[in-house]
Amino acid sequence: MSTERKLVVRAREPVADGVVALDLRDPAGAELPAWEPGAHIDLVLGGDRVRQYSLCGDPADRTTWRVAVLREPDGRGGSAYVHEDLHPGTAVLARGPRNHFPLHPAPRYLFVAGGIGITPILPMVRAADAAGARWHLAYGGRTAASMAFARDLEAAYADRVELRPQDEHGLLDLDALLARATPGTLVYCCGPAPLLAAVERRCADRPPGTLHVERFEPKEAADPVRAESFEVELAVTGVTLTVPPDRSILDVVLEAGVQVLSSCHEGTCGTCETAVLAGAVDHRDSLLTSEERAVNDTMFVCVSRAACPKLVLEL
Repeated sequence: MSTERKLVVRAREPVADGVVALDLRDPAGAELPAWEPGAHIDLVLGGDRVRQYSLCGDPADRTTWRVAVLREPDGRGGSAYVHEDLHPGTAVLARGPRNHFPLHPAPRYLFVAGGIGITPILPMVRAADAAGARWHLAYGGRTAASMAFARDLEAAYADRVELRPQDEHGLLDLDALLARATPGTLVYCCGPAPLLAAVERRCADRPPGTLHVERFEPKEAADPVRAESFEVELAVTGVTLTVPPDRSILDVVLEAGVQVLSSCHEGTCGTCETAVLAGAVDHRDSLLTSEERAVNDTMFVCVSRAACPKLVLEL
């Protein structure tokens, strides 16, 4: 379970139209937990609103966690809270970090970012460059002014960064990009759902483990494998509960008084990850790869269900 800690906003910087970067530190100056590229944290944004933001700073700097937040006019209030209420000196509760989008070692990388999806990619680019890997970044956005960190990336890496504002160049040419991605190249992509879907289609015939994506919204779920009720045995607590078709495992477990940390309730953040000791899982999250699902040793209880009459969970 992630520890909740109070942090303080030490700096706030506009980094693009509608995007602010926040530097968060421990109020007493203590070191923060280590993290690696691809990690994110939860911020508790007033009341029970919890939102996930990718860490986009320097993992070697243990004094500061940096996030960048796009204001979503039609959002659920989290980004508005960040933009309106979090200023230097403001305290905020944070959880994490967690990482379901790790950068795996490889000789070559293709990074594809759309809009605010640049945030987890930014430390990956730095890590790949420091490791001496060959890499290329294709970064698209609505306009040049909307693309956070674009000037910094262009200044630092020049010919390895391809900036494509849509109003000037149209959509990213994914066919051309992926045609240049030779065997052994790992593809990392983060951005809006249509971009992820387009990259997934083009990588469908590539070897397993080639493509890695991070989503800001859940994938469209297929029909459930099992539509009826099932049981969950909580091995640590020693109780067995029935999960009806119209309720999640998380809801039933919480109602029984068993504490499970959760956040998004849509299978995108990874907060409620739970070990599976027995039984087959109907995975309905947007995090695990097909290979990870096949192992069947973990699940996200906010959305995933049983594909069998009974699951045994490490709760």
